[in-house]
Amino acid sequence: MKAEKPEAPKRAPRRIKETVIRGIPVSQGIAIGAVFDTTEPPAEAPRRSIAEAAVDTEKQRLAAAVTASRKQVAKLKMRLGVLPEEAQEELEPLLDAYAMMLGDSRLIRGARKRIESGLLAAETAVADEADAIADIILSAKDDDKAGLRRRAGEVREIARRLTRNLTQNPFRSFKDVPEGAILVAEEVTPADAALLDPARIAGVATEEGGADGHTAIMLRALGIPAVLGVHGLTEAARRGDQMVLDGAAGTVALHPTAATLAAAKDQVAGYARERTRLAKLRRLPAVTTDGEAVELLANMEIPAELPLIAQAGAQGIGLLRTEFLFMNREDLPDEEAQMATYAPIVEAMAGDPVTIRVLDWGGEKDMQALAAGIEPLHSSPNPALGLRGIRMLLKRPELLEAQFAAILRVAGAAPDSVVRVLLPMVTIPAEVKQAREIYERVARRLRRRGEKLPEKLPDLGAMIETPGAALAADAIALEADFFAIGTNDLAMYTLAVDRGDAEVSHLYDPLHPAVLRLMQFATEAALRLRMPVSVCGEMGGNPRLVPLLLGLGIRCLSMNASAIPRVKQAVRALDIGDCARFARRVMEQSDPARIRELVDGFATGVTERG
Repeated sequence: MKAEKPEAPKRAPRRIKETVIRGIPVSQGIAIGAVFDTTEPPAEAPRRSIAEAAVDTEKQRLAAAVTASRKQVAKLKMRLGVLPEEAQEELEPLLDAYAMMLGDSRLIRGARKRIESGLLAAETAVADEADAIADIILSAKDDDKAGLRRRAGEVREIARRLTRNLTQNPFRSFKDVPEGAILVAEEVTPADAALLDPARIAGVATEEGGADGHTAIMLRALGIPAVLGVHGLTEAARRGDQMVLDGAAGTVALHPTAATLAAAKDQVAGYARERTRLAKLRRLPAVTTDGEAVELLANMEIPAELPLIAQAGAQGIGLLRTEFLFMNREDLPDEEAQMATYAPIVEAMAGDPVTIRVLDWGGEKDMQALAAGIEPLHSSPNPALGLRGIRMLLKRPELLEAQFAAILRVAGAAPDSVVRVLLPMVTIPAEVKQAREIYERVARRLRRRGEKLPEKLPDLGAMIETPGAALAADAIALEADFFAIGTNDLAMYTLAVDRGDAEVSHLYDPLHPAVLRLMQFATEAALRLRMPVSVCGEMGGNPRLVPLLLGLGIRCLSMNASAIPRVKQAVRALDIGDCARFARRVMEQSDPARIRELVDGFATGVTERG
């Protein structure tokens, strides 16, 4: 009988070593969580020819896919309202480009022609036409190869969306991502980023992407820690793996050691302390160190933002955009429908000011309810310089009358409220004068009808967002009750730059001396008449630019609600005398690069003193 071999000692389970992979730092912050990998089924379909008798059927399939795609893009645009303003600014031009490609574009016309002449199935025709257009774009003689790739990618993205709708191939969903997970994917598109919930997702890491793309800008705006361009990530990471993501260093650590986890938790605690410190500012006044009060208001896109505005400690709504009322519908919202929308917003603000901007449509905006009635918008070779804003409203006064009536009735029903009306895209004093005549005529009609209105009608203001308006500000000030300087459009029109165009977007610079001088001219025109003036563009929400704006004489800033705490922090660390001297020094400069140096230097000095 053989002796039994002694049992071999059991080996301890093999410890998986920490793996650190470097990528591109995109959005700062630390994320600690389990990996949740998500893939999207490829938007592909086998090549297919059709019989001549099926041509009409395929064209109908294409038309249905276009309609479905337009609705999806429209829903994404509605989602913009709950995103930070930086995210809106980045995604809106892209979605506008998508909407244009889903209209009577070369892509759609070409696909229809391929169905008819090539007897191709709709998905095959779309793919072939998209490839042909993308090849033409990529072969263009242009030094900005990255811009060409982005434009070609936009065409292919719309083709993929059409193909999914044609084949009923599902889109990627983020509904099942567990709370606190780190999203890992080969790629996240800007449209995907718009669907992410910062309250649920701890971080994002992808194989593809870079620091300057649409997705990167979206993730920064959403405040989600992110690292992109992490090569080998999807092969190394498995669902459920523990990960530490450092969005500032551009690293992801899989299976982190105890030391890595401890250091990451310390950093998370530091970020949390910073958020707590900012939250404590909510109830504190926005007052400079020498006692100068600054009014901090919120921009609002849709009613769903009201809770965010309250949490941020805004002193009111400085810009209520009303375009959401007109979007994604086939009819126009009447006086009653508009009043039913404005009334809860004014009531929720409980006496804090609410500035309602009347419809600003034209240029790049797409609203089906209006398009059929305004032919020039379809034929204008340059919509941004065509019939838009107040120009369109004066051409269609029934739109303006309905909005005025609804706003006046809301103001009358809430006597303790401070409601103001803002006119978009004003360029000459006559536009304000003509709008005021309509405004007062509507008020007289409502009073005859027995409606309760305020004894003094709400103030009627003008947006200053073109060089012409800024240079004519002293004359416009005689017709308007207040100014709101829209720095985004003012910079665009002054510098002739569309930020959505990759070929020229690097030229967009709100600190260009020409833009600053126009702002200064408009501000001084208002102050000479002791008239309120605010900044409601992106500059107003940038803490580093607050000293310059205060130094120019601005005492009211309107911004995305999420920016208010940091702007208030900046205001409370400043002295108005120092700001005025700083602004004078900036306005002496002619070089944008030197202005940026001065702005950064002053902001750093304030931070160090604070």
